[in-house]
Amino acid sequence: MPENTKSSLYRVIEFAPIWLAITFGRILPFYLRGKIFGFVGEIIVSYFPQARNRVRRGLNTVFPNLSQKEMNLITKAVGRNTALTLSEILMNDDYKKRKKLISAGGEGFDALREAKKSGQGAIIVSAHFGQWEAIRHHLAENDMETGAVYRKNNNPWYERLFLRSIKYGGLPIIARGGAGNIAMVRHLKKGGFFALLVDQDSHSGQSVKFLGQPARTTTAPAEMALRYDLLLVPVFATRQLNGQDIKLEYEKPIMHTDAIRMTNEINDRIGVRIKKNPEQWYWLHNRWNKE
Repeated sequence: MPENTKSSLYRVIEFAPIWLAITFGRILPFYLRGKIFGFVGEIIVSYFPQARNRVRRGLNTVFPNLSQKEMNLITKAVGRNTALTLSEILMNDDYKKRKKLISAGGEGFDALREAKKSGQGAIIVSAHFGQWEAIRHHLAENDMETGAVYRKNNNPWYERLFLRSIKYGGLPIIARGGAGNIAMVRHLKKGGFFALLVDQDSHSGQSVKFLGQPARTTTAPAEMALRYDLLLVPVFATRQLNGQDIKLEYEKPIMHTDAIRMTNEINDRIGVRIKKNPEQWYWLHNRWNKE
């Protein structure tokens, strides 16, 4: 069998469980669906060594004094929240209808509305924390449609599903890379909004402390904000105790100083959220690049 045929077959087999899970999920009531996906996520992250060890390695880096019981509870909750969020994003057309689940406040929201009225572009920064896609849904609902940047997936079947899903949160959606960066800048200069998740290891980033540890961090949001005189607003979407309601907090815009200082401020704001609700951050990322 030719190699490209093997590759295609492998990608289909790889995608099949995701397709089955989404197909099954769509026939379930929204609340029950979340419970089931959350439970499956708990099992995977708690009992699959690769996922469990990735989460615990990060937790040990930031919270070295956690007891074993605390470690287990947070690991389990990380799995639950991760699976719940992913299921909502992959069925984003349905999640878009859940407007009543989202409440919002904060001075950053008023600042964004003023920017929109004046035709000024803005950069919203957040993290893989809580239900981050709720941010773009809320902005779109308030006439501030916001684009996003995503990383292309090697599996073409998953790529089509994921790209189609995130488009329901707002346009434009661009892939990371040179051409995507150009498109993003053009959109911002025309008065558009973009949301960027800035909590992953960045090969081209600068060493900036994240949760007390040096971490390669992109300075692009701060650099663009300075270069094009754009608002830079941190926003966080925290899950509430029932697992469904989301509280959005639009924080005070980052003051324009220099790229490193502004990036430090972004990391500090993200860090405050994670320390308060560590179970809501995506610890599966290799944030400190220690592997």
